[in-house]
Amino acid sequence: MKLKFLKCIPFLAVMFLATFTSNAQSMNEEVDMIQSLYGMEKKVLIAEFLGDSVNDEFWTLYDAYEAERKSLGKERLSLISEYVTNYSNIEGEVADGMVKQSEQLNSKLTGLISKYTKKVRKATDSKVAAQFFQIENYLLSVTRIQIMNNLPLLGELKN
Repeated sequence: MKLKFLKCIPFLAVMFLATFTSNAQSMNEEVDMIQSLYGMEKKVLIAEFLGDSVNDEFWTLYDAYEAERKSLGKERLSLISEYVTNYSNIEGEVADGMVKQSEQLNSKLTGLISKYTKKVRKATDSKVAAQFFQIENYLLSVTRIQIMNNLPLLGELKN
């Protein structure tokens, strides 16, 4: 199961990064399309992972969670785009601001997963909630690693 999804992650991460060469309107459309494809693949993976242990209420919660997660994802992509665009000029207050934005996004996403883990527990049971928590954090970690592997560290590329 993990291997099937892991094959998609590098492709999706590269697609995310490729959108930064487009204009803003086109970029938004591409991000929406990529998030939709990722969301469909992810939902299939979640369904396989959780099996028959979930009910309709879980899927309603999951869809609400995904809508909020995608919104945070767009903010993250905007920050990554800013990083890529301004890479050679990032220092001082700009660097501080980007770090602060990244920390805030990380905190929001962690809070979102926690919020929905509690809702899933109420709608299903503790095991399903733990599985939801586990798979969301796993996918988040894998996605972050793939994106970070495709972005240069500050100062890595010489002007």
